[in-house]
Amino acid sequence: MPRNAATTGQVTKSAAEIYDEFFVPALFGEWAGPLCDAAGIKPGDAVLDVACGTGATTREAAARNRPNGRVAGLDRNSGMLAVAQAKAPSIEWFESMAEDMPFDANSFDSVLCQFGLMFFEDPVQALQEMRRVLRPGGRIALSVWDSADNSPGYAEMIALIDEMFGTVAADALRAPFVLGDRAALRAVLDKAGLQGARLAICSGNARFASIRDWVRMDVRGWTLADLIDDAGFEELVAKAEERMVRFAASDGSVTFPAPAHIAVWTHP
Repeated sequence: MPRNAATTGQVTKSAAEIYDEFFVPALFGEWAGPLCDAAGIKPGDAVLDVACGTGATTREAAARNRPNGRVAGLDRNSGMLAVAQAKAPSIEWFESMAEDMPFDANSFDSVLCQFGLMFFEDPVQALQEMRRVLRPGGRIALSVWDSADNSPGYAEMIALIDEMFGTVAADALRAPFVLGDRAALRAVLDKAGLQGARLAICSGNARFASIRDWVRMDVRGWTLADLIDDAGFEELVAKAEERMVRFAASDGSVTFPAPAHIAVWTHP
């Protein structure tokens, strides 16, 4: 899959605001707690959240390592960080590539990465950087989405977007699922020197107020924002409301499975 702004998760500031207001509660918010649990964060720990986005997991970590812990959030996207800074100005925020982090070796007790690994230019180098900044005895805890085939709503949405707008647009929604295969994820971890990482599949759900809201979040709050115009958006809503009705409850709300893998590696 070609690497471009769409497949590397880059969004504008306005898209970041939509992402934080709607995508975080719809998809990401429920995973912040389990990821922090997996990392074993405790009061006084120094924690780094890589690919922090608008900071949902970073803020959860900050709530757990009080009163004297350090929390830093790092992301390559200035729009995401602007929203994160506005919501939690007391946290340290860094704009940087994950493959070249501005931290000394052995700086953190825990390194988190929620649904970011599949978007990095070089996932192996990013993991090696996470290992470099982690203290002996510390943990890396990261999550990636399971295969799109196991998230039926997204499997059908990807197929519909491919049909209507072509491969480039569909690849923007395929990108989050590229490490959903357990063997592929294990291969990346091993290549980065994280042999023996524990992998667990965890159940979760995507939740949207309506099919229109689901499409709006994918198109306006995700990397499709620059690939589908207003007319295309309305066409996609109309088609989705025809084809995706099985995911909608009687009140119009949408729920479907969205499982994920959580990987945990402890530094020797």
